[in-house]
Amino acid sequence: MTKITKVKTGSKLEEISSYSRLVCVDNWIFVSNTAGRNPDTKEIPEDLLEQTHQVFSNVEAALKTVGASLKDVVMSRVFIQNPEDTHTVMALVGEKFRGVDPATTVTCPPLGSSIYKMELEVTAYRGASSAKVDVIHTNTAK
Repeated sequence: MTKITKVKTGSKLEEISSYSRLVCVDNWIFVSNTAGRNPDTKEIPEDLLEQTHQVFSNVEAALKTVGASLKDVVMSRVFIQNPEDTHTVMALVGEKFRGVDPATTVTCPPLGSSIYKMELEVTAYRGASSAKVDVIHTNTAK
């Protein structure tokens, strides 16, 4: 029988919008688009890199509740408010996902508030971190 787990963080927006921070369906894990609000202080860092680190901290905390980690991520969607910040944000995303190499979408739409500099949504598969991985390189030109 399929098991579904829904993780709520208690944020006002989750209640108002009727959504979960994370939904786990068996081993598939779907983490909602996540901003850089510190769950304890409720504050959002102004600095781009601090905010991006907080986003990853929030996503990692959500994954941990269902026994997963960033190493289990198979798809990421990165939303960056200002296109000029793309290189800076993606350099940090690259550090966080080094060796994980999920499929990734990067886009620069307006976010829900101008205080958000970036947001992250991920799909993970519990156990992907220990799975056998084949890497196929399609472009051999150097």
